[in-house]
Amino acid sequence: MPRIADEVARLDAQGERWIAFEYFPPKTESGVANLKDRMQRMKRHAPLYIDVTWGAGGTSSDTTMDLCVDAQKMGLVANMHLTCTNMPREKLDNALVSAHEHGLVNILALRGDPPVGQVDFKPVETGFACALDLIRHLRAETGNRFSITCAGYPEGHPDRIKPASELGRPMSATEEARSSVDVETGVVYVCSDKHFNEELLYLKAKVDAGAQMVVTQLFYDTQVYVTFVDACRAVGIVVPIVPGLMCITSAPGFFKMLKFCKTRAPPKLLAEMTALKDAEADKVKAFGVAFGLDMCNALLASKRTTGLHFCTMNVDAVVDGILQGLHWQSAAAAASNASASTTIANPWWMPGQVPWWS
Repeated sequence: MPRIADEVARLDAQGERWIAFEYFPPKTESGVANLKDRMQRMKRHAPLYIDVTWGAGGTSSDTTMDLCVDAQKMGLVANMHLTCTNMPREKLDNALVSAHEHGLVNILALRGDPPVGQVDFKPVETGFACALDLIRHLRAETGNRFSITCAGYPEGHPDRIKPASELGRPMSATEEARSSVDVETGVVYVCSDKHFNEELLYLKAKVDAGAQMVVTQLFYDTQVYVTFVDACRAVGIVVPIVPGLMCITSAPGFFKMLKFCKTRAPPKLLAEMTALKDAEADKVKAFGVAFGLDMCNALLASKRTTGLHFCTMNVDAVVDGILQGLHWQSAAAAASNASASTTIANPWWMPGQVPWWS
C-alpha cells in the first residue's frame, strides 16, 4: 500500500490537487454497514486516502481496525488513527502488530481525548501521556514500517486556549487573529503568543521524532491556516501541512464543535450561521457547500497546500457538493473526459435549485 506522506509530498511538489476523507467508527452494526456503503460511493471521487478515527475515549478501536482493513479491500488507502487514550503498552503494541499483519502502513498518531467522565488527560498504566511519546515509541519499536502523520493546531491546542481575560493585558494582533468567542457566554478565548510558540516547537519535536506529515485541527478562518503554515516553516517544519476541513452539515453540529474545540469563526460566518440556527436542514447543507467551496478555493489559491482533508462526519452530501463546485475529477475520469466542459449549469446549491438528496 502507498505511504501517504510520500505521496502527499510528491503531489504537493508537482502542484497536483488531491483529496482525502475522514470517517468515525459507528457504534452499531447497521451504522457500520451504512458507512461501508458510503465509503464505497465516495470512492468514485478517488481520494488519495481515507482516515478512520480511533473512537472518542479510546472506544471502538476494533471497529477502526476492521474499517481500515475493509477500506483497503475496497481499493482505498487507509490511514488509521491511533491514540494514547485507554491504551496500555501491551494493547498498543498488539494494535501495531495487527495493523502490520493486515497490510496497514499509514498511522495518524494522536494523544486523544480524555476518557468519558475525565476532564484532564491522564495516561493509563504503562501508556503514554502525549503524541510525541507515542511517535517515539512507534519509531523505536517498528522503525520505518509505518508512515506516520501527526496533528497540528492552527489556533493552538484546545488545552492551551484560555479566556483572554487571563492574559492580564490586551491581546496582540496575532492573538486577536486566532481568538474565538463562545456564542453562549460572549467570553473571548485565545492561545497566548507564548503558548502558541511552545506549541510550534512541540510540533517540530513530533516531526523530528518521525512524523512525516501534519493534518490540522479543524478551522473556519482560512487566514488562520495560512499564518500557521508560515509559522511552522519559520521554525523549520518542512513536511506537508494538510488542512483538516470540518464540513458544515447542521447548525447544532457547527456550534457544538465551535464550543468543544474553541474554534474561531469569522464574524461573517458566525452571523450567517446564527441566522440559520432554526433553518431547514437542506438550507444549512446548501450553505455548508457554498462556504466550503469558498474556503477550499481560498486554501488552494494560498499555495500552502494542494490537498484537502475533509472531516466528513460520515455524511457525503456536503462533500459531494463542494467537490462538484471545485470541478473535481479523479485522474481516470479526467483522462477519459479531457474535452468535457467544466461549467456546472444550475448547481443544486444555488437558490431555486432542488438538492439531489430531496
